[in-house]
Amino acid sequence: MPRKPRFYLPGVPAHIVQRGHSREPVFFENEDYQAYLNWLQEASERYSVEIHAYVLMTNHIHILATPEKKNSISLMMQYIGRHYVRYINNTYGTSGSIWEGRYKSNIIHDEAYLLTCMRYIELNPVRADMVKSPGAYRWSSYQTNARGKDNKLINSHPLYQALGRTRAKRLDAYKALFKAHIDNEELGIIRASWQTGTPLGNDSFKQKVEAKLKCKVGQARRGRPLKGSDHL
Repeated sequence: MPRKPRFYLPGVPAHIVQRGHSREPVFFENEDYQAYLNWLQEASERYSVEIHAYVLMTNHIHILATPEKKNSISLMMQYIGRHYVRYINNTYGTSGSIWEGRYKSNIIHDEAYLLTCMRYIELNPVRADMVKSPGAYRWSSYQTNARGKDNKLINSHPLYQALGRTRAKRLDAYKALFKAHIDNEELGIIRASWQTGTPLGNDSFKQKVEAKLKCKVGQARRGRPLKGSDHL
């Protein structure tokens, strides 16, 4: 069966997810997380991808990013993959790929879902019962987006900038978003979209995306999320 192609549009945000092989860990020590972030920054700058949010979990990663060109995200992920897999194998004396097949991704309607996806990503450690609050987890963008910690990797999306006229107001407004839960139906829609590569947005958005790409893209699942995806 041929590989299912991925689709990106310049200037349209995308949600990227990659899991460890057989759900095994891909990060072991603090140095591993930092190494991945270093290559993510190098790759995002090299291939013109703006990173808005991320979380590095023990056995998977989430990234929310906007590409400048159609192939920017693909090139970025290839760059990280080459460097990080080699680093892990050299560091721990292993061999072969550490990832479970290809990464998954979908483009999103920024006006409807960008801020929700940012929360979805940064709340991952909370849903996995690793921490009580997103601010307690070190390896995510929450410290930057909600607390203003300097992070050269993060480029704020215009919708994030629109949360307030000053930095302090933006931080307060963003933190306030986390007081409301993402309901189970919305969680299921977000998961189904990145699992199937379906554009995340209303029917009008999907139709516009497919018109630009001149093909049908993805097919979001409805109902319960896939087995084993409860904390992703």
